[in-house]
Amino acid sequence: MAIDESNPEADFEPQRRHLMAVAYRLVGSLAEAEDLVQEAYLRWHDTDRSTILNVRAFLSKVLVRLCLDHLKKARVRREQYVGEWLPEPVLDDEALTAEAASELADDLSVGLMLALERLSPLERAAFLLHDVFDLDFAEVAQTVGRTEAACRQLAARARAHVQDSRPRFRVSRENGARIAEAFLVATRTGDVQTLTRLLAEDAVLHSDGGGQRPAALRPIPGRDKITRFLKGLASKADLTRDYLYTLARINGQAGYLVTEPDGSVMTVALDIRDGQIVSIYIVRNPEKLRHLHASSEDAEDQA
Repeated sequence: MAIDESNPEADFEPQRRHLMAVAYRLVGSLAEAEDLVQEAYLRWHDTDRSTILNVRAFLSKVLVRLCLDHLKKARVRREQYVGEWLPEPVLDDEALTAEAASELADDLSVGLMLALERLSPLERAAFLLHDVFDLDFAEVAQTVGRTEAACRQLAARARAHVQDSRPRFRVSRENGARIAEAFLVATRTGDVQTLTRLLAEDAVLHSDGGGQRPAALRPIPGRDKITRFLKGLASKADLTRDYLYTLARINGQAGYLVTEPDGSVMTVALDIRDGQIVSIYIVRNPEKLRHLHASSEDAEDQA
């Protein structure tokens, strides 16, 4: 297809969703992904587009290299991060679904995002481009600036790590919503019996306040400790009043959105396996939740 050299947006905009899907998985932040995609557009705008044969391949290469440079700086910031780092939550996960046939194309779960975070930037890029976005290793090598053999090794190491962190079976949307609602009610009322039934014995609670909102600085392991923690929260504040709760899909997982009395927002995503909750991911860092204020306000208008 011929490139419209007079209108850079005409060829860029059809690639925006793909580029956002790549960038979010690489950097774990919608806001940063949007900035990086915009920087890719500026590079595209200033490029001699008459020389480009494949728009998507060119833009993917530009974007991935921008992301890799960004991750070098982000790693230093995350080493200094207060408490546990969790990826920026998304409600509209379908907008970031990869346009590919891979089994990971629609997986934006927090567990997978954390598994990606533990990889080196090059491992992450090689794995995502090949296993999620279906690029062959020749294309991956051109994009990340490594040999095909090196990219195969990078992807293989990443694949082994990621597979260990993924559930064998995914809970249905209906069962996930049912468990999330039961967990929400039990959390609000401090119902220990129901919490004990819903939580797996080795469940882990993760929370991210970024040093700006109260949150546990380390993961809370085990059903008993989590139950005591949640019961304590219910006893300290009347969670049944002045809080707005909205069931939602967080990164494609069952969960809910909470608007607190002071107007701040938090998300709760649940990793559910075999009918029980094995991981709870709570994000309270306001810098990661700015894009969700509109969603909570819309829910309040509908309530």
